[in-house]
Amino acid sequence: MRQIMAFILLAVAGTTHAEAIKGLRFVHHDWTLACDNTRTCRAAGYQKEMSDNQPVSLLLTRKAGPGEETSAKLMLGQYEEIAVPEHLRLQINGSDHGRLSIADGDWTLSIAQTNALLAALSRNSRIVTIGSDGRHWTLSDLGARAVLLKMDEFQGRLGTPSALVRKGNRSESSVLAALPAPTVVLAQLPPTRTSDISLAQSPVLRAALQAATAVDDCVGLSAEGIPLSKQPQPLTITRLSKDKLLASILCWRGAYNEGNGYWVINDKAPYRPILVTTSGSDDAGNTINAASKGRGLGDCWWTASWGWNGVRFVQTAEATTGLCRLVAAGGAWELPTRVTEVR
Repeated sequence: MRQIMAFILLAVAGTTHAEAIKGLRFVHHDWTLACDNTRTCRAAGYQKEMSDNQPVSLLLTRKAGPGEETSAKLMLGQYEEIAVPEHLRLQINGSDHGRLSIADGDWTLSIAQTNALLAALSRNSRIVTIGSDGRHWTLSDLGARAVLLKMDEFQGRLGTPSALVRKGNRSESSVLAALPAPTVVLAQLPPTRTSDISLAQSPVLRAALQAATAVDDCVGLSAEGIPLSKQPQPLTITRLSKDKLLASILCWRGAYNEGNGYWVINDKAPYRPILVTTSGSDDAGNTINAASKGRGLGDCWWTASWGWNGVRFVQTAEATTGLCRLVAAGGAWELPTRVTEVR
């Protein structure tokens, strides 16, 4: 379940540099929030859990800084193929707020519609979209206020006129500024040598990796290997630089996910392994990717990536696709907590 736990990790921003700011992930009832290291925040709401309501999701996006507006778009459940209505109208507490625009399969709310929706989400409200064919999609407001409050807090808007929930007279100049995405320049890798490949058979290296890694994080390093595999897992070695290598091995396997372990090691003993991740899915030598389903239906995912900059692997991305609510295969949205510009 370690890959699912990544869905609910929560870290709070606390410095003034984009490289050091960590993202925030927060879930409350039918709403989830993801704020990234540039201070952009995205909140997603869904139909009420365990209800007969048709799957639907609303995405709210707001960049950091004074004067930034909140944009909103809606996705009707499409995990199972549905006929899209010709028109869709927004209704809040029985009051009609007009048609939504559609582009690339998503319905976009106007500024006026978004403002009306935000006001409704800060209190108990009934929010429904009604198709021209008579079908209804009901958005839950349960958890929305807490999520919007957390968004305001992360962006430094609490007590300001632009706050979504707790407005006040504090100056807009106190709102935290947007930060640029840090740049990660990937290093070119030298050819892997024959001697590197043979190192995969070294019991000394395997022992060093075992000593540097919790047993539960990588059972593939054990003599028995992955349960039911009936044999130890093989190591793979890739050269990273003149004196550094990347060692990898299949660490664990679940019902619908598996994870590879990756370590940066010296090319000769003592190897001094430095763990990058035990949840990797694939790699290209200077990049490592990870992807895990939240459940077998595949309607919610966690993804991450790391890049080799010539000295170390740095995390270049991390995101989820939101809550597991059968909105879309592969998930409804990309909700990052880590963004970079990779070159």
